[in-house]
Amino acid sequence: MTRPALFLDRDGVINVDHGYVYKPEDVEFVNGIFELVAEAKRAGLLVVVITNQAGIGRGYYSENDFHALMNWMKNQFVEQGGQIDAVYFCPYHPEHGVGHYRKDTECRKPNPGMILQAAQDLKLDLDRSFLIGDKSSDIEAGMAAGVGNNFLLSSEPEGLADVPTLLSLFEGIPLLKAI
Repeated sequence: MTRPALFLDRDGVINVDHGYVYKPEDVEFVNGIFELVAEAKRAGLLVVVITNQAGIGRGYYSENDFHALMNWMKNQFVEQGGQIDAVYFCPYHPEHGVGHYRKDTECRKPNPGMILQAAQDLKLDLDRSFLIGDKSSDIEAGMAAGVGNNFLLSSEPEGLADVPTLLSLFEGIPLLKAI
């Protein structure tokens, strides 16, 4: 049996994108994220983070730093009545990566690799799943993977052609209630 998921980009959707965030003291959660994730769990969706982390590839912080922050973030969600079920990240960058981190891979958005891997690992129904991202590369990855419901989080109402725009995460809550 397959289940739908809510795929979330991290920087810009879960937390305000202050650029290469890797310490808890630098995290500022986006307004509405805890409520959105709690509603996703009530609706029976798995919550999956998919995030490019070029800061690792550039040598700004380590994979251990990333995992420590994600564990802290997961605990914040549990304290707020939600849960992040899985985290997929891509530490590589095709131009600015250092050493073995310098390469183009299927995991780096806009490629769909992280989503497809999550679908395989977690037995997800991508057609019934949701993705919220704040960049065109997030939406492109969702579409390429076959995610049925892709939304751009943007303060600009024009968004991307043929892609619904959420002006706030609170606008996503009714969409999840409808499933």
